[in-house]
Formats: sequence, structure tokens, C-alpha cells
Amino acid sequence: MPLLSINEKKCVKCGICAEVCPRAIIAFEEGNFPKGIDKAEEKCIRCGHCVAVCPHGALSTSTMPAGECVEVDPALNASFGQVGQLIKSRRSIRTYKEEKVDKNVIEKVLEAARYAPTGMNRQPVCWKVIYEKEKVVQLKDLAVEWMEGLADKGDPMAVNYNFGAIAATCKKGFDVILRDAPHVLITYAPKDDPTARGACTIALATLDIVCHAYGIGTCWAGFLDLAMMSYPKFQEVVKLPEGHVPYGSMMFGYPKYGYKRIPLRKPADISWS
Repeated sequence: MPLLSINEKKCVKCGICAEVCPRAIIAFEEGNFPKGIDKAEEKCIRCGHCVAVCPHGALSTSTMPAGECVEVDPALNASFGQVGQLIKSRRSIRTYKEEKVDKNVIEKVLEAARYAPTGMNRQPVCWKVIYEKEKVVQLKDLAVEWMEGLADKGDPMAVNYNFGAIAATCKKGFDVILRDAPHVLITYAPKDDPTARGACTIALATLDIVCHAYGIGTCWAGFLDLAMMSYPKFQEVVKLPEGHVPYGSMMFGYPKYGYKRIPLRKPADISWS
């Protein structure tokens, strides 16, 4: 099957598919049907832009039939005000209910977050859900162990972040690393993929907003990230596939409290040129 398939009964020869193609692999001359250029199969990144933009569903690719792509429902489009409030009302949650988030709900938010953009449409992002609370506690304890080791050596990072005090606070029963969250989510990807770090960060940022829409609270787990990327013992718990590395993590669960107001923030720092 060729890369591009054109339904000539539906195609109106508008050329939009060629215009939006990020790799410029679709040739179009006015009055003719669009077609793939030489070696289009090799250059295509399978992003689906051409299939998604066609007003008449006339174009399919060998990996993306138009009939299998869900059509955008205008009735579900959010207003600027709705999107703005969703973003502005999102909080970093540090107090959680003990209630677990159902696995089906987690799969739904991950289903949405997987549509976050990735460089060259490489889609390298993988997700590791630390679902059971005892494993979350195990991650926290490993982070404490790592912090104590660096603090004992007088490591500059330990001094800068006051790791000794953080570890001591956790040992007293106040978890300032994972905030007693019921779950943790880790993004990881092949270590040799140059787009992976950005893709994983964008995916987590997208997930952050999607979770808020579902009533799930999140908080970026910065201390866990530092520990997980530096302390080999984490591999024994997280068990990532060979050749993969973690790029970010987030604690999540149902918020113990609801927030009623949007706090103030400093004005956007904008320059024009």
C-alpha cells in the first residue's frame, strides 16, 4: 500500500494537506490530486497532520486511515475563559485523601496526555505508575537515604537544598518529599533519544492539567527526580527496561481540600522585537 491514498471522489484538490505537511513530502499542483514526493515513505514522521486537516476526509496514509481517526466535535471545544480558569485554578497538591484513584481513571488521563507533542513525532514517552502506597513509601525512603549520604559528605547540592534537614523531617513522620501521596507517576524513555527529555517534560505538564480537569491533584516531585536520576538503588524498585532512563515524576491522588480562589501572580515578563 502506498504511503498516501487519495479518495478521488471526495478530494476537491484544495492542496491544504501539502501546505500543512511539516516534512513537505506531499506534492500538489493546482488542478491535480496531491501525491507523495520521491522517498516520501522514508521522510514521513507519521504525525497525521495531512489526514487530520483534510476537510472532506479524502486522504489516508498507510498507517493512519481517515476512517479510524476520531472527528473533532465542535460542541466539546472549551472557551478561552474555561481553559484559562482550568490553568489558573490548578494547584500543586501537597495534602491528599487516602483514597486510591481507580486504575481506569488513571488510564483515561494517560490516554489524553499521550497526545502531548513530541519532537519529530517520535513519541518516546513511557509511563510508570507506582500505584501501591507501600512502594511510594519505599521511593520516599530511598530518597531520604540518598539525601543523608550526600549530606554526610558535605556535598554542595546537599548543602544548597538542606538535604540533612529534609531527611530528618521525613524520619520524624512528615513526608516533605512525596507528601504522603497515594500514587507516583514516572516518565521515562530511551536514553539515546535526543527528544526524550523535552517530550517527557511536556507530557507531564499536559498530564498536570488533564488531572486537574478530572479532579485529581498533582505535584511535581522534584526531590524524587534528583534522587532517582542519581541513585542506582532506585532501579531496583522502579525497574525500568534496559536502555531507558527516568526524566520526571509527579505525585498524585485526590486532594484533601478544595481551593476556592486563584492566588495572585506577578505580571508576565514580556519583551517584543
